[in-house]
Amino acid sequence: MATIHIRNLEIVTLNEDGTLLHDADLVVQDGRIALLGSAPVDLQPDEVIDGRGKVAMPGLINSHCHSPMTFERGWAEDLPFDRWLNEKIWVGESALTSDDVYWGAALAACEMIRSGTVAYNDKYFYMDRVAEVVRESGMKAALTWTVFGIGEETEMGRGLAGTVEWIKEMHETGEGRVRTYLGPHSPYICPPEFLSRIVEYAHELGQGIHLHLAESEDQVKQSLERYGLRPVQHVNSLGVFDVPGGCVAAHCLAIDDTDTRILVEKDVHVPHCPITYMKLAMPFPPLEARLNAGVNVCLGTDGPASNADMDMFATLRQTALIDKYQSLNSEMIPGDTALRMATQNSARALGFDDMGVLEVGAPADLILVNIDAPHMRPTHSLIANLVHSAKGADVTDVMVDGRWLMRARELKTLDERRILYEAEQHAQSMVQRGMSQVREYKG
Repeated sequence: MATIHIRNLEIVTLNEDGTLLHDADLVVQDGRIALLGSAPVDLQPDEVIDGRGKVAMPGLINSHCHSPMTFERGWAEDLPFDRWLNEKIWVGESALTSDDVYWGAALAACEMIRSGTVAYNDKYFYMDRVAEVVRESGMKAALTWTVFGIGEETEMGRGLAGTVEWIKEMHETGEGRVRTYLGPHSPYICPPEFLSRIVEYAHELGQGIHLHLAESEDQVKQSLERYGLRPVQHVNSLGVFDVPGGCVAAHCLAIDDTDTRILVEKDVHVPHCPITYMKLAMPFPPLEARLNAGVNVCLGTDGPASNADMDMFATLRQTALIDKYQSLNSEMIPGDTALRMATQNSARALGFDDMGVLEVGAPADLILVNIDAPHMRPTHSLIANLVHSAKGADVTDVMVDGRWLMRARELKTLDERRILYEAEQHAQSMVQRGMSQVREYKG
């Protein structure tokens, strides 16, 4: 692979010491970072780039999303969670085709690359088509084909047995950029015996599990009535947290101290998606207790049907702001904490443990952000500006494994014009087809 030399950069490493480098060089060789600091005068790179006015940092990682739901952006507005699901989302999805999923995921990939996301944890349907997008785009992803276990008529594309075969075919393909999870929707939908079968498959395949968990106090009440256990404790009793590939438990908004201890002891990854919670008016507590306890809290956008966009810079800024406000403590989520939650913490949730830091030997999964803009000046604190001032549109360049996915704001791996056209046509066609409610939320 080419040797790339980027000069005159500000560099945010997010390493253990939080090292910042000024007016520095960054050299990429064979897909990995070969040098940070001062390049030797006899270096003979294949490509030299002037990074003046830009900061290099680890690419952002979306720990929980439903990327093909770009098709439902603006489709289910101003509704509480139960009506949002029952009247809109699970109705619209009844008309979904695999081609819809491909174009919806491709649209999301354009949006993610443009806003600095290099990897994502996606949970949806027809994930064979999403895997196509990952391979074509050059991004990295952990993919989960969601299943429900309440009847074949409620499944999308494949039931559990089919998704198991898909995992066998798909895991660690795309030059290792595609990983997989088993995907029960949630304990409020999936029966206990179905979750137990998934745990068995996880041990057989050496795979992890990605599900939704403890999203509301109503779900806690329902779980106590059905099983005599809170949701976290219920799935723990079924072995969901003990599978070899680990567990991603999205949201966990309604948890107590015992739940928190379990999440820490079992090293469960907990994606936090605050913009969705605010838009759907879902109560959620400050993060202080779980962060202090040692829960691996990572950041995600959730789906565009609830968040409206997939801009991880918006998510990390909102995380810092809302947590300060909720806790009435301006010292919460200090410094580069939000950046680490959106990079290293999220990388662990995807199973790409070497991502999320700029250091020699790490994969060259990085972004360049324009800091030569009015809203990014003055630079009293580069970290503060990245957390509180930067926007996805400030990202100028995106690289994964040393390959440019975007260069000077031009997408290099995807045909954005065609994707915009096809996504619009397929989305409008989807909502004009015959629809029905394929399942019901009773949480």
